[in-house]
Amino acid sequence: MPLFKEELRSFIRMTLDEDIGRGDLTTLATIPADNILKAEMNARENMVIAGIEIAEKIIHTVDPAIKVEILVQDGVEVTAGNVIMRLEGNARNILTAERSALNVLQHLSGIATLTRTYVKEIEHTECRLLDTRKTIPMFRKLAKYATKMGGAMNHRMRLDDGILIKDNHIASVGSVKAAIDAAKNYGSDASTIGITVECDTLDQAEEAVNAGADRLLLDNMSNDMLRDAVSKYKGRVGLEASGGVTLETIKSIADTGVDYISVGRITQSAPAVDIGLDYKV
Repeated sequence: MPLFKEELRSFIRMTLDEDIGRGDLTTLATIPADNILKAEMNARENMVIAGIEIAEKIIHTVDPAIKVEILVQDGVEVTAGNVIMRLEGNARNILTAERSALNVLQHLSGIATLTRTYVKEIEHTECRLLDTRKTIPMFRKLAKYATKMGGAMNHRMRLDDGILIKDNHIASVGSVKAAIDAAKNYGSDASTIGITVECDTLDQAEEAVNAGADRLLLDNMSNDMLRDAVSKYKGRVGLEASGGVTLETIKSIADTGVDYISVGRITQSAPAVDIGLDYKV
């Protein structure tokens, strides 16, 4: 589970409050209070599942008496037509919980599915896909959980998870070396977490390695530049390619020999997958 218990309770409470408001007027007006429904959640396209237990907890928050059978665990790839969950219980409560449960499951599974597509493009190499902090505010833990279900490695969760010296830091202090020296002198975090430096040029990469960087973030470099960096620094520092990576380009980037590729699109631009809740008469 990606969230601590209290985080999960708070997330579900806010999710349901946002969707239900003072009550599901349509359901209350049309469905008899004692009606019982059986339903199935069905994958309507190929996808990787993420968030199935969160969907179940949303349903049980609305009504703990609803019978829920989870048929597919997170991280599993399913094809269109697969049943991923079965429900049986009070019709009003199932209908009330439906949209919130589906929204979360569809969005997280969409991230996991797009992530898996990127991972498959580079699985012939030792390169690992990384996510980024390009996420919807307050949704980061869930989004990064979904990328992990898709096969990616999590990059830093927050700004206090790592030291990443970027171009604006370098511009502010005057040079790559000055930025690295300042980070090393800041405290123990630099030695325990490591220092990553964003490099736009091979000259910056050389300066960063000589100054004691632990990883280079090779930003928007051509494949020829990446190969040059790999030939010089592979094994000495971690090498991460980043910047405008797409499904069309990630394979050739991985083939240069870099250790990691970070992709913002897997959390920024992943479309929700199509999952339906179909009722059984």
